[in-house]
Amino acid sequence: MLTVHHLNNSRSQRIIWLLEELKLDYQVAKYQRDSETNLAPAQLEAIQQLGKSPVLTDCTGGIDRTIIESGAIIDYVLRHYGEGRLRPENGSEDYEAYLQWLHYAEGSAILPMMLKLYTSRLSPTSDESGAALQSRINNEMQRHLGYLDQALEGVEWIVGNSLSGADIQLSFIVEIAPLMLGADSMKNLALFRQRCHARPAYKRALEKGGLYAYGPND
Repeated sequence: MLTVHHLNNSRSQRIIWLLEELKLDYQVAKYQRDSETNLAPAQLEAIQQLGKSPVLTDCTGGIDRTIIESGAIIDYVLRHYGEGRLRPENGSEDYEAYLQWLHYAEGSAILPMMLKLYTSRLSPTSDESGAALQSRINNEMQRHLGYLDQALEGVEWIVGNSLSGADIQLSFIVEIAPLMLGADSMKNLALFRQRCHARPAYKRALEKGGLYAYGPND
């Protein structure tokens, strides 16, 4: 049995979406953020010592594995249970592009957004260094979101114009973008977000995962 250890309002929501797209048999173990700190509860550390989400455990047919990191989880699920779905053929040009986008989301793209999140919790500062840091963070967010927006020009999905694990991985970036930089001005990101939210598997994933702050708001 596959188990998604799911923290509310987190990147683990896209792992549930992945499993719904594949129509796999799985279960969801839910964890709630601390109401004051917004951090994951200590119970997650009993599953994996870092206490972060997503975590996937696989206890299928004698297997006993624990996998962390969204990209690694998506790759693991598609290699072991995807049966060729949601990823290009290994060795093809599309596969190389798929790997790039799969890792880009949690590599380059997420960093300025996380910096924005963390620095927003600090006491306001009007000194020159604080202003310079915020300017640099905003510029980096604009640069990465603009890069992704341009890559989606004229296509529905990021690789081969077909839904893949890379789109599922990128979905969180696109979902939190409007909160970070008012990115609804980037029409391709907005359309991509709408396409993700419109998929039946995405809607089923919301039912399984529970309240999700970055999902459809209509």
